[in-house]
Amino acid sequence: MIFVTGPLFSGKKEYIRSALRMTEAEFERVAVWDVQLLAEGDLKSLADKLAEKEIVIATEIGGGVVPIDTEERTHREAAGRLACLLAERADTVIRVCCGLPQLLKGEWPCRSC
Repeated sequence: MIFVTGPLFSGKKEYIRSALRMTEAEFERVAVWDVQLLAEGDLKSLADKLAEKEIVIATEIGGGVVPIDTEERTHREAAGRLACLLAERADTVIRVCCGLPQLLKGEWPCRSC
């Protein structure tokens, strides 16, 4: 599994589609994105289920000012823990910021290098 993470609107989907030379239809068939929104309950089971996909994309929501609202803080922590579990299960982890990829684990994904 390839896990891609980074800030909101940083070009995560565009980067991985380009790197793997995928059409939109191919990408939608093998990828799941915005998984940070699913972070609740049994995170280990969720991470196991998501790890079955070829590509998993999550937006980092843990930076910046800590929310005052308890529910928002709880969700933010769960999203961060889910990201850690996904990175642990992934063969490749890439962080994309401002459209620039940074390899954190594994090898660069490329279908026809």
